[in-house]
Amino acid sequence: MASMAVCHSLATLSSTKPLLSQKKATSIANLKSHERVLQSSLLGTRILIRKTRVPFSSRVGATSTSEVTCSASSSTLPSALLFDCDGVLVDTEKDGHRISFNDTFKEKELGVTWDVDLYGELLKIGGGKERMTAYFNKTGWPEKAPKSEEERKAFIASLHKRKTELFMALIEKKLLPLRPGVAKLIDQALADGVKVAVCSTSNEKAVSAIVSFLLGPERAEKIKIFAGDVVPRKKPDPAIYVLAANTLGVDPSSCVVIEDSGIGLAAAKAAGMKCIVTKSGYTAEEDFQNADAVFDFIGDPPEERFDLGFCRSLLKQYVS
Repeated sequence: MASMAVCHSLATLSSTKPLLSQKKATSIANLKSHERVLQSSLLGTRILIRKTRVPFSSRVGATSTSEVTCSASSSTLPSALLFDCDGVLVDTEKDGHRISFNDTFKEKELGVTWDVDLYGELLKIGGGKERMTAYFNKTGWPEKAPKSEEERKAFIASLHKRKTELFMALIEKKLLPLRPGVAKLIDQALADGVKVAVCSTSNEKAVSAIVSFLLGPERAEKIKIFAGDVVPRKKPDPAIYVLAANTLGVDPSSCVVIEDSGIGLAAAKAAGMKCIVTKSGYTAEEDFQNADAVFDFIGDPPEERFDLGFCRSLLKQYVS
């Protein structure tokens, strides 16, 4: 139970300060959680806490520090690890998609600009085309927009196509980096034979560009992509995760999803999957009460927050 308390505390820790930045060795038992994020699915799970001493030469003064990572001892591997794209693989929204939307609006002389706060509200709507449609329906359509519903659909599609082209140019220039720990977790999954997929409401070309340019071609050829209009209803509807499980030939209950938003979490849970949330710039204050675990990020050593072993622990229960 002591080990369980440690991992529970770590999984709920949302401070952005790295554990290794502390100048004094921290008692693990004193790590304080301020919100519940692990459900009862972890009760009775044997948790392994890896504690690695930092070489004396790298310590500040004579103070010792240590790395603590949530992992688990279990033989049950997930059948599939399913990642959302925007906000999970890359924190793309504020300085990627939003900028590309605004550049498109400017090119078309629509007189529309989405500021940081407004875009945060619009992200509650899944899908770029759906987002623009909802915005124009609420605030009024631009003078240059057509009048009929069918023509407006084509107008929105053309705006979204141009926005995707501008966004892909940003990705190809590698101006937006992968979030910490993403490549590590994918490599661990692939090495253990766990299927990996990306499930996103974003345009398929944009998602493919992120996977290919930022994860590299060797990983990309092993990752299945489900994105855009591949399903008729977007998150929070579970359709994209149901499609992924069916296509990959796996049981939804054996899948672990990595999400960053409330609508993504809702989609994963409605599909009957376990879900870990890694909070992003726009979603830090959202309610993740139903998540199986919540972290600030996945992380690479020495700031690693969780690994594939922790994903296993969500699927296997036993008493140590």
